[in-house]
Amino acid sequence: MGTVYEILFQKPLRPLLTARPDETVLTATQRMNEHGVGALLIMESDCIVGIFTERDVLRRVVAEERLPSTVRVGEVMTREVACCTLDTSIDEAQNLMRQYRVRHVPVVDDDGEVQGILSIGDLNAYHASNQEVAIHFLQEYIYGRV
Repeated sequence: MGTVYEILFQKPLRPLLTARPDETVLTATQRMNEHGVGALLIMESDCIVGIFTERDVLRRVVAEERLPSTVRVGEVMTREVACCTLDTSIDEAQNLMRQYRVRHVPVVDDDGEVQGILSIGDLNAYHASNQEVAIHFLQEYIYGRV
């Protein structure tokens, strides 16, 4: 089984999308929409202080009828952030997401510097790709073309 490194560095190179705790929810969600992502890392002085996800918007803003233009991200972000490293196995990353019931996990290096974000979609794409390869080889074997 592969590692998070394999998935993270196969993804198209994009800048890390972040927000500050003092930004409004409106500004943060507009950035999420603009880039087509479901989460932003909340950073202060190059340190992760939280993660802001679509779920946070639904539960802590929309469901509570709060005004996105006045609510600060720091008020509604998820503070407990589960992280993994580049060396984390894909199975471990999946278990981490399952255990914490999250869809996005920041990836940090040995120095704690953020290298990217791993999403459940990234894991699904990785597994689908590996299954396609396995199916192809099995078909070749069955039909005697190997």
